Order: sequence, then structure tokens, then C-alpha cells
Amino acid sequence: MDDIKVEDRLIFALDVAEIEQAKNLVNQLDESVNFYKIGMEILMTGQYFNLMDWLLTKNKKVFVDLKFFDVPETVGRAIKRLSQTGATFATIHGNQALMEKAAENKGNLKVLAVTALTSLDRGDLDDLGFNCEVQDLVISRAKRAFAAGCDGVVSSGLEVRFLREYVDNKLIIVTPGIRPVANDDDQKRIVNVATAFNHGSDYIVVGRPIKNAPNPYQAAIDIQKIIRSCFIV
Repeated sequence: MDDIKVEDRLIFALDVAEIEQAKNLVNQLDESVNFYKIGMEILMTGQYFNLMDWLLTKNKKVFVDLKFFDVPETVGRAIKRLSQTGATFATIHGNQALMEKAAENKGNLKVLAVTALTSLDRGDLDDLGFNCEVQDLVISRAKRAFAAGCDGVVSSGLEVRFLREYVDNKLIIVTPGIRPVANDDDQKRIVNVATAFNHGSDYIVVGRPIKNAPNPYQAAIDIQKIIRSCFIV
């Protein structure tokens, strides 16, 4: 998608244990990051929506990554309520009726369906009872998400080029598991920044490579430079 501000294409995963840690990171990153993903770890502090409101007052965009998965009516009501908060994105799981109900209630909130977590590989899918390749599962779920009225999907950069080939280009693709350098953590299906965008991702989610850097601000700036090089000649 060409109408996305280049500086908004980097989403920082604000995965920390305490609210003050989160705020300190946001203040440290300053103008280097405009878009923040907040997930279950922050939820457990009991101050999730306080942090969201604080981010919004700082003119930051918020990605609510709680991967809703429940009875479709329950998810629909949760999405409707969430659509009134000012969040930009929210994640749900890829059950058909659940996706349809979320799409009915999303308002201006953009709903993203999870295809396959980047911590899963083919062996994990076998354990879960999926008798198919990861790529096939991701394409199938993305097609169903788009047909159900979702705005986009969360997908590894390894599958993005196939989504662009087999699913409508209007689909927003957010790619986690970005590793600018060598990887030794729990993410298995990873790509670097340039590869994600060259394959067709609209946004990337980066957490530990920024958070654990000696200078998080500089790490974010360096990633922003790579992103800019992918879109501005």
C-alpha cells in the first residue's frame, strides 16, 4: 500500500513487564517510532488501557495485539468496544465465524487475522494436526480473512510474496519476527527488514532487536533508514 507514511511502517513491540518500563522506552525512542504494539504482557499489569491512552495523547498509533479467540458474538462485542478507543489495529484468530463477526463490528478499527505464528515451523504444525505446509496454511487463512471482511493479516515475511500473488493486494500485511542480525531466540520463520518489504509487507513489527540494543533509539533510526531505502529512490 502506497498511502502509508514511511515512518509508520515500523511497529515497535512494547513487550515489557511494567508500565514504567514501557513509558521509558517510548520516551527514549522519541520520534524514531510512531507505532507501538502492546500485547498480553502489558495486559497483565492491569494498566493496559491507561498505557494506550497515554500513547494516543503522544500522537502515537496503537496496535492491540491480544489475538482475540472466543465465541464469535463475544469477540464481535469486544471488537466493537475496542473500535471506540482510538486503536489502529487489533489481532484476532482465523476462525471463519469469528472473523466475520469481528469485521461486522470493527468500525474504523483495522482487524488483522493471525495466519501462523512466526514461532511455528512445519514440525509444530504436524503436532497441531495440520497436514499441510506452512505456506499453504497461511494462504488459505489469508484468503478466508479477506473474504470475511478483515482488513489484513499477520504473516511471516517468508509467506508474504505468496500472499501478494494469491490474495488481493488490498490486504494489509503486517510482518513480525524481523531480525536485522543473527537470530538465536524463539522465532523460527524470520526475515530481515529489506526482505520483508521487498516481498510485499506493509508494516514490520520489531521488538528485541530494538529493545535489547545498546542504544534503542539508534537501532530504531537505523531500521527506519533501511525502510526508507525500500520506498524512496
